[in-house]
Amino acid sequence: MVNSGLKKSLNPVTLIFRIPYYTQWGQSLLISGSNPLLGGGNVKRGLGLIPFHQGEELIWHGKLCVPIGFNCEYCYYLVDENRNILRCEGGNKRKLSLPEGIKEGEVVEFHDLWQTASEALFLRSAFKDVIFGGGKSLEPELSSGTYSEKEDQQDSVIVQFKISCPLIEDGTFVFVTGSVSQLGQWRIEDGLRLSYKGDNTWEAYSFIRKAIPWRGAGVAIPMFSVRTNDDIGVGEFLDLKLLVDWAIDSGFHLVQLLPINDTSVHGMWWDSYPYSSLSVFALHPLYLRVQVLSENIPEDVKQDILMAKEQLDRKDVDYEATMTAKLAIAKKMFILEKDKILNSLPFLKFLSDNELEKLTSKDSLHYDAICFHCYIQFHLHLQLSEAAAYARKKKVVLKGDLPIGVDQNSVDTWVYQNLFRMNTSTGAPPDYFDKNGQNWGFPTYNWEEMSKDNYRWWRARLSQMAKYFSAYRIDHILGFFRIWELPDHASTGLMGKFFPSIALSQEELESEGIWDFDRLSSPYIRQNMLEDKFGSIWPIIASGFLNEYTIQCYEFKMECNTEKKIITKLLSSPEKTLWEGKELEIRRGLLDLIQNVVLIRDPEDQRKFYPRFNLEDTLSFQDLDDHSKNVLKRLYYDYYFHRQDNLWSQNALKTLRVLLSSSDMLACGEDLGLIPSCVHPVMQELGLIGLRIQRMPNEPGLEFGMPSQYSYMTVCAPSCHDCSTMRAWWEEDEERRLRFYRDVMGSNDEPPSRCTPEVAYFIIQQHFQAPSMWAIFPLQDLLALKEEYTKRPAKEETINDPTNPKHYWRYRMHVGLEPLLNDDDLKNCIKDLVISCGRSYPTSAVEIKEKQHVEKMQENISSIHLNGNY
Repeated sequence: MVNSGLKKSLNPVTLIFRIPYYTQWGQSLLISGSNPLLGGGNVKRGLGLIPFHQGEELIWHGKLCVPIGFNCEYCYYLVDENRNILRCEGGNKRKLSLPEGIKEGEVVEFHDLWQTASEALFLRSAFKDVIFGGGKSLEPELSSGTYSEKEDQQDSVIVQFKISCPLIEDGTFVFVTGSVSQLGQWRIEDGLRLSYKGDNTWEAYSFIRKAIPWRGAGVAIPMFSVRTNDDIGVGEFLDLKLLVDWAIDSGFHLVQLLPINDTSVHGMWWDSYPYSSLSVFALHPLYLRVQVLSENIPEDVKQDILMAKEQLDRKDVDYEATMTAKLAIAKKMFILEKDKILNSLPFLKFLSDNELEKLTSKDSLHYDAICFHCYIQFHLHLQLSEAAAYARKKKVVLKGDLPIGVDQNSVDTWVYQNLFRMNTSTGAPPDYFDKNGQNWGFPTYNWEEMSKDNYRWWRARLSQMAKYFSAYRIDHILGFFRIWELPDHASTGLMGKFFPSIALSQEELESEGIWDFDRLSSPYIRQNMLEDKFGSIWPIIASGFLNEYTIQCYEFKMECNTEKKIITKLLSSPEKTLWEGKELEIRRGLLDLIQNVVLIRDPEDQRKFYPRFNLEDTLSFQDLDDHSKNVLKRLYYDYYFHRQDNLWSQNALKTLRVLLSSSDMLACGEDLGLIPSCVHPVMQELGLIGLRIQRMPNEPGLEFGMPSQYSYMTVCAPSCHDCSTMRAWWEEDEERRLRFYRDVMGSNDEPPSRCTPEVAYFIIQQHFQAPSMWAIFPLQDLLALKEEYTKRPAKEETINDPTNPKHYWRYRMHVGLEPLLNDDDLKNCIKDLVISCGRSYPTSAVEIKEKQHVEKMQENISSIHLNGNY
């Protein structure tokens, strides 16, 4: 028994904990806290609670005897029969401190509600330090009152209440009003003022609360797409200051970017792909402003800058030319000021914080070249830090992007090769974006190896991001549950399997009457298929790529028995002149044949198999007997929709918790695509905000999502960088446009062929009105509100084409930020939408005073109710 330190002669204080929570069979609740009486931080030694029913509600309660003056931190846990943790509360731990005046033998009850992770979102830096921060100077106060004998009346219940209120601006206070006289009978001026106790906590002895969710809005644009009078070829980090100004003027609290890490892997335009990092820690030289590298730029370098500005001010980004120009100018300045910079204290500190000792040694063969790159990174850090500080000061959240993968030839795979499965490639199965799936070319993660040092690489990565951002988007969050893993010889995204996943064993298949594994896992090629695909030239294709191993049955030759080998041979085949003009058709036909399998054999264990995605579409499946078809359909459905749920949930809970605990940033997850049933419960558990795109609804059977029915824990948007813009989407499909106009906009008229400002206004207003915590709009969609910004062909505003693995990421705003800052019509239009739809609007100090004056004059006062404990 734990020694509480109480003398037997004293009657200790009795604490009673009560919390409503519905559990399943074999589950129970316990309390674990910092004090030894509550386990001293060891959950298995915590205070077990006992359930009872109160009406239809299941209440868990427990009793604890403590000394006067007792205080500790505690948290509720859901555990199994062996006290293994199944779920824990989100947010900060509860702080228990007995009120002054409590006497021996008295009983204090704590009526708690389970804290979800979503309640703690407002303690993240996006809100705490930015939107509701920026100069908050609250100091802990003395309590507004203490427990006394006068209040101790017979049959009365005294309960201490606490509330976490990070949504408090300078110069304001928290009051409690209620129907009783102690709470002012609903008059704020007579209500009970709460005392600030530090750490965003306010306290009183009576409290009534109701949650009214905070809702904000933001704008999204890739860094390279921004255009200002000062940049060279692309948007630059210092341009963010102008973008922040425009965001504030338009009523936005957030600016969202695509990844800004260095992607200079190939030294050509392929590097424009922002999700293939050369280093997850280095910033991209593309976004450097060379004009501010020094206060003493020589005239010849100034001329170089002016010439580069003129030559690169084009409709689209010229990635290679811009990189070449900026690095050449930076190299000149580095040579001129090398000694001064390399010996400066700020640079030396930056170097010590980021160096790789073997490379940065002065004895290193490549010391000068490495110092130049450090010089570039140093100035990128200074410029982005300046922009980030400006955004924080203006109470605008900078939201970054965390790519799911890194390039195979990256610094990270070189230094930490054991953390990656280098013989694999990541991608996505067929979905809305591409019927053949996607192959991104990144190696998959070795999660087991990463866990050995508690995911140190991930933690360092998030800490680095948090230097600049107060929120971030987790790219392809499904990858933290499972990743679509492809062999390194694949070129498309179709022939993959989920990793991790529970394979179909040979024994399992044999027990179901499935036994011809070579037939099911090898490309199934028959002469009639060749005739159908290639017509009269089928014999030429067959002789070049296939062997006939038995009558009218074929297999691929060794030199072309993978997707990449087929593509390579097609380019060098001496017979290629025979199918000139039909190259894509021949390529597609051969890839169809090599993908014509039902099962994919595990390369690491020949007795394990995975059902090929959409196996029913294959000719191989269609030629099977009915028994085999029925068995394989059942196993396919189980593999993709049921079999993995627990495995994937546990994987995500482990890895995503590390991400969320590695920084104070607000996290949002890109949960588009084929969504397993386990994903949204885990995201809810962890307080992760999801993404909703109207044209890609999560609900089965819906063609268009309904923004009015989105959940609060979401970001809603009419489009994103991975799909066409709102204008382009409207013009792509006449029949779909008609259905949207009729079913969503409620009109039986003929829809306009173009996305007019009126149509854009309707769609954008839908998203502003949505219950989602955030409505974030691509800047291109917002520009569609004004006719003069829709002259450019809509297709040119699309940022990425996911169906094209070699897409050139080069969209550049056709109008600069300076003209937009002066466009009061557009800003007022957006601002009116923000305010009229009830979203939070950033206010200046003057506007705050005016608002407070108006509120005092109002007879009907709207109370602000906040989340908390009681």
